[in-house]
Amino acid sequence: MFSPFRSEQGAPKTIAEVEYPDLEQLRDLEEGFALELKQTFSPSVRRKIPKIVASFANSRGGWLVIGISDAEKDVCPVPRPGADVSQVVGELCRRHVSPAPRFSARFLPDPASPEQGVILVQVLEGDFPPYVADGIVEIREGSTSGPAAGTALVDLYDKATRRRLEVRAFCKRTVYYPMPDARRRELPLFNLYLFRMGRDSEEAFSRDRSNETAAAMRVAFGQQGLDCRIQHAHDSLVFRIPARDETVVPHSAIELFPDESMKLSVPAVLLEGRERDRALATMTRRALFPPAEGARLIDAAATLSRVKRMATLLDRYVRVRDIPWQEYAVAYELENMAGVTLWSDDETYLRYAEKHGVLYCATTDCLSRVRYLSDGAHDTFRARQFAGSHFFEACGLPLGSPDPEDNELVDALLRS
Repeated sequence: MFSPFRSEQGAPKTIAEVEYPDLEQLRDLEEGFALELKQTFSPSVRRKIPKIVASFANSRGGWLVIGISDAEKDVCPVPRPGADVSQVVGELCRRHVSPAPRFSARFLPDPASPEQGVILVQVLEGDFPPYVADGIVEIREGSTSGPAAGTALVDLYDKATRRRLEVRAFCKRTVYYPMPDARRRELPLFNLYLFRMGRDSEEAFSRDRSNETAAAMRVAFGQQGLDCRIQHAHDSLVFRIPARDETVVPHSAIELFPDESMKLSVPAVLLEGRERDRALATMTRRALFPPAEGARLIDAAATLSRVKRMATLLDRYVRVRDIPWQEYAVAYELENMAGVTLWSDDETYLRYAEKHGVLYCATTDCLSRVRYLSDGAHDTFRARQFAGSHFFEACGLPLGSPDPEDNELVDALLRS
């Protein structure tokens, strides 16, 4: 993606890498298709921000720099906003732009006077246009923004349709598990898909890029205190925890693609032997609905622990790679989970089950609707809680329910 700022080696800088002296590079540039400059952060400029952001999102993305004069390109520091600049710009967009565009914003302080500086806003090319600002579809026209014509609107809708089809196709990926045939067909999996938007889905791994992403994933595993084994597929890398008994006990897998989309597959932990017998005895003693003969019971605590541990690895990876979470579209899937009972010996769960019944996957395998993450800050988006809570949602427990019993149960299961 275009960046008006370059390193000494000529590589484009990300918004996080820009330093105050880099602003001098703007003197050699003109406002245009992907760059707009504003001298002040006045009320009139604030009113224009939603229009500018939407036009960049509907085009190829771009940068808005506030605190630079249009003509001379002189730095004219503006006062530091009272709130975080991302929140300020985000609130303006939430009020006036639909759907929410993806952007990053940063206040770059003047080293000589930290309470003054320049505001940088980098808008990413939108994956699901058109982005509408106050009822108007804005696109870039040279160095300005203007309403989209009929053919441009058709192109925007076509782009959104193609991207949705790409996401759906990605969510049909299947990771191979070296289990005996009978068990492999029935292995219950919780799959989490993270489709990275705004990238070329046809991009192929180069040797350098493959080594770079593999090294970053190894770092993520190492931060978790885990070793990893890498398997090369024709268009991806698959990471697993080394284990001699993999054909007996299935282990989670992370599949990593050239554009850094990812798929996490977590095998459910099934109750077997004495543990299963104890669970069945508890169900009988407390008069819970008994599962059919031969039915499978999932250990809720152990499976959730797996899901959260592996989701933490994904979170560590995006931190290492400095990828904002807002670049990902997320969906989850139940695979081979039909007819499985979710089991926990937590007293809250048992009381809930006595009144409402145990959580039971009575439907066929399912794929959730795709969610688009709007929170790009690592410290406020927690992959563990996201994956953990949606694992239970996938198993039949409604999240965000107004029923206090549902909320109590969610809290108890997430603590387990």
